[in-house]
Amino acid sequence: MAISTRDHLDIVATCTRMAWHADRREWDELADVFADEVLVDYTSLNGGEPAVLAPADIVTAWTAALGGFDATQHLLTNHLVSGGDDEAVCTAAFQASHHLSDPLGSSAWVLGGTYRFDLVRTGAGWRIRGVVMTATWATGNKDLLAKAAAR
Repeated sequence: MAISTRDHLDIVATCTRMAWHADRREWDELADVFADEVLVDYTSLNGGEPAVLAPADIVTAWTAALGGFDATQHLLTNHLVSGGDDEAVCTAAFQASHHLSDPLGSSAWVLGGTYRFDLVRTGAGWRIRGVVMTATWATGNKDLLAKAAAR
């Protein structure tokens, strides 16, 4: 069965809210976009293995990783949505800008690539149960990530 227009819009909005709440440091609202367990895969950037995390664990990790930046902006575009009754996949291109004043290097690190969101319909609406970020390019000062985390 094809995704309805209403579900398509709700799915795209759920994925967009993930980026929006992270950039605005709205941690409680960020947790609300996720299902009870989420497969998180940022291995294209960090190596390691994907992990299954609770929303509170994601918020804790992202607070540490993103909260130390002066500003971030995660843009999602070109959403492609597929699926059926209670499950969906949304893929989107992204560009993520990270800014931190750094007297010894560039104050910006910009990353681009794709996200794959696996979603499930719950009683509260569509929730993300899987996030796979695939970085395909970057520019600027990647050292800002470690510096922001240390703040």
